[in-house]
Amino acid sequence: MINTIKKEIARKNRRQARVRAKISGTAARPRLNVFRSNKGMYLQLIDDTVGKTLASAHVKEIKDKGLKKTEISALLGKLLADKAIALGLKEVVFDRSSYRYHGRVKAVADAAREQGLIF
Repeated sequence: MINTIKKEIARKNRRQARVRAKISGTAARPRLNVFRSNKGMYLQLIDDTVGKTLASAHVKEIKDKGLKKTEISALLGKLLADKAIALGLKEVVFDRSSYRYHGRVKAVADAAREQGLIF
């Protein structure tokens, strides 16, 4: 069982390194980073040239209770897109980290696009 966990962690690290090697955020086009846990989700707009977070969103900012995780993720994507547009940012680079583009991660991306962000 321990070997299975180690193999899964190694696969996750390889996926994350493969994604991060291809993308980087700037002030004009920041990186939209996704961190997903079992209970919550964090989104950040990051300028990698100076290492600064421009905007962020967390599940606790959404007041609606009783929604499914994917519905909450979609609301979170809309919230971050609104914050980005308020900062004057239209284009972002999507960083899904080691997560597959499916479920909650896809819901965030679709909702942010729907609000006007361009990936």
